[in-house]
Amino acid sequence: MPSSDHPIAIQAATVLPRATPSHYPEPFASGMAGREKRSLGEVFGLSNFGVNFTRLAPKAMSALRHAHTNQEEFIYILQGNPVLKTDEGRTQLSPGMCAGFQAGTGNGHHLINETDEDVVYLEIGDRTPGDQVVYPDDDLQAEFISGGWQFLHKDGSPY
Repeated sequence: MPSSDHPIAIQAATVLPRATPSHYPEPFASGMAGREKRSLGEVFGLSNFGVNFTRLAPKAMSALRHAHTNQEEFIYILQGNPVLKTDEGRTQLSPGMCAGFQAGTGNGHHLINETDEDVVYLEIGDRTPGDQVVYPDDDLQAEFISGGWQFLHKDGSPY
């Protein structure tokens, strides 16, 4: 039975976007301009996995190219034609396509909107504890500690 604190169903687009567009430290945070995430899982009180309704404006990207050690991710394209960049190269996506990213592979991934139209997709990820993230293209690494991301340079020094 649903909690009285959580709705049974909603229109995803009515959820307010996240107040903080990015958890990255500068200079990386400003590179996330044009990305808008609506945290759908939180609306329902979900704790085992997260669901984001995400919009990428033209020329925006989903995240820095990254790979998780413990957490898995899945995306489903609703609108637009983003490019998925992985270690294998570039893959053009379109509405109805999806992709999954296994934990622990080290295969960095992200979406780039190279078009003049918005991209809208669902992003689903689990919340396995002890996760670490590598960013193969940037001097950045992250660890999820006590409910928040701690960002470090690749040499271990803090941002």
